[in-house]
Amino acid sequence: MKIGLSDVEGRVLHGLIEEASGDIVIRLDRRGFINHASANIAELGFDFSGALLLPHITDLAEQDYAAVLSEHVGAVLEGADRTDWIEFPVASGDLQSENGAPQARRWYALSLRPMIETDGSIDGALCLMRSVQRLRLLEGELYNRAVTDPLTGLANRPAFCASLRRQLAGGGGQIIAVFAVDGMRALLLRYGQRTADEIVWGFAKFLETMALPEHEIAQLDGERFGALLSGMSLSSAREWSEDVVRTFAALAVPATTRSPQLTASAGLARVECTVDWTLREAELGLVLARAGGGGQVALAGHRWTG
Repeated sequence: MKIGLSDVEGRVLHGLIEEASGDIVIRLDRRGFINHASANIAELGFDFSGALLLPHITDLAEQDYAAVLSEHVGAVLEGADRTDWIEFPVASGDLQSENGAPQARRWYALSLRPMIETDGSIDGALCLMRSVQRLRLLEGELYNRAVTDPLTGLANRPAFCASLRRQLAGGGGQIIAVFAVDGMRALLLRYGQRTADEIVWGFAKFLETMALPEHEIAQLDGERFGALLSGMSLSSAREWSEDVVRTFAALAVPATTRSPQLTASAGLARVECTVDWTLREAELGLVLARAGGGGQVALAGHRWTG
């Protein structure tokens, strides 16, 4: 036996849902216009109390997401079985951050169910809107951790390899450099892990300051760094890399006789064939530079022209 709810009972149930969950409760007419919303919709920066025209549900979404939201809501109002939640960033409304700047994007999820009359017609829908901002932030944090080196804050090897794959998909031809502080293993054995970490961190920050805006810098492993030098010819990439090596040696003058004398080396390669091939060529150049005494930049092979 089905038990129907009166209007009063429906409003009471509406209030219980709102208080218990914190969700925004919305009632739509059969065209998707909002004819009722719980008071907490004001948290989004919207006040429809004085509106002359009923707002549409898509008015809540950022412009780029309005069409997707409209398609989802329209399908439900036409009788489609859409029980999934749809996520979208809400429009900024009238909210601003404390310094007066526009507030950051806020993500919400929407679920709606059609209100079906006894004759089978659909007379609008009831919706729940729920903030998924915390989930989005967590997803972003997890992604950043997956592509970022925890010590230096630079992109890690998987992220750098992904960039190389994108370059190869576009035809390749860019130059990469692989840098490393010379003698890191000996420094680790002599001074310990803490000092080694400080050296790696310091070189990472130095490399960031030397990089141009179009460069991509990453930490490939415990001692090697990669730089994707987009927009540079081989000769200009070599000049830039040599400047990095020279400047680092000049800045890393030991403060005391017990401090290590630090130098760095680099190997260059062109982005071609495969990611593994490209990195192997650059790392071979690094090996040649170190074999020559360190503090140098080298190319693997003899097929390069500026």
